[in-house]
Amino acid sequence: MNNDNEYIRELLPDSEGHIREMEEYAAENHVPIMEKDSIHFLRQMIRLQKPAVILEIGTAIGYSAIQMAEASPGMRVVSVERDAGRYEEARENREKSPCGADLILYHGDALEMKDVIQKEGPFDLLFIDAAKGQYKRFFELYTPLLREEGVIVTDNVLFKGLVADPDNAEKRFGKIAGKIRSFNDWLMQLEDFETSIVPSGDGVAITTRKPRRPKRGEKFSDER
Repeated sequence: MNNDNEYIRELLPDSEGHIREMEEYAAENHVPIMEKDSIHFLRQMIRLQKPAVILEIGTAIGYSAIQMAEASPGMRVVSVERDAGRYEEARENREKSPCGADLILYHGDALEMKDVIQKEGPFDLLFIDAAKGQYKRFFELYTPLLREEGVIVTDNVLFKGLVADPDNAEKRFGKIAGKIRSFNDWLMQLEDFETSIVPSGDGVAITTRKPRRPKRGEKFSDER
């Protein structure tokens, strides 16, 4: 573990109540949730950006969806989960949150649910944290549902530190790391978007659209 990341985690306050319960459950049952420093980073992003509606791909037990909702009460979080068991756990955890009414949970494959999900938009923030091999498809499918100034956040883009050198990982992890590395390369080369990768937690990519350049003869709105 990176010493800087460990130091940052030690600075962060301990979780309490239902958040702590979810963290303990995830640790005991090997449920992947965002790491402590990266979820705090995401919450701070939300406080700064003040999105009205967030779309999350990959609910799991509802940990990040609940954390996001509680970072900015009154904001809606729409989240999609493919696994039926995890979806039910997320529904139960939602009932324990004071912001549970702001969470809209869907059960199904996000790759097949765009027509349903788009009715909840447009979205101000897209959070991708589901099947790693499908990151590119999630991005392409749901980015058009974002507002022009919307932000795309993708978790696990450094994947246990293996993305930098996937050949030295064991076969199963190496294959996943290789797919994420390909996604990162693709993401960084997109002409209409700009991405920064933050080495917080398991690696978080922050992507925004580049400002639209005016066409020849077109004036900016603030020009006289």
